[in-house]
Amino acid sequence: MSTPPSAGTGTSTRPYLIRALHDWCTDNGFTPYIAVFVDGSVQVPVEYVKNNEIVLNVGFEATSALKLGNEYIEFKARFGGVSREIVVPVDHVIAIYARENGQGMAFPVPSEAPAGMQPAPLDAAAAAPRTPPHLAVTDGGSRGDAEGATEPPEPPSGGRPSLKRIK
Repeated sequence: MSTPPSAGTGTSTRPYLIRALHDWCTDNGFTPYIAVFVDGSVQVPVEYVKNNEIVLNVGFEATSALKLGNEYIEFKARFGGVSREIVVPVDHVIAIYARENGQGMAFPVPSEAPAGMQPAPLDAAAAAPRTPPHLAVTDGGSRGDAEGATEPPEPPSGGRPSLKRIK
């Protein structure tokens, strides 16, 4: 059994917000997607990772045995017709949003690995200084398709990007 958090800090709100937005998407008939920062502590098919990011469909139709825990998000999904086991530390989720309208929430990118755990980079490119991650609208393919990593579109000229607030 773990020790309770100190009175001043409490536990992270990230897993609770992820579960709440997942429920909101599901209740409204939307497809929940998560954007994940990928390093050695994340278990995803590396062939779909681009710029240390992957976007995953975490809808019930695209996953099996989905567990949205306080420490990890775990599920099985098909990539290219092959079932894969996916394990994502909750602190590596950088956004959760509805595919259909883009509404959701972004989170800070993890700055360093948890104490005592220094994940190895995925490849030489991952060891280079990283650029800040960005979200991209994905096609998503057919319903139930967990392959969400695509080339990001060119950013629009002018204007400042923003997230929509969910009330």
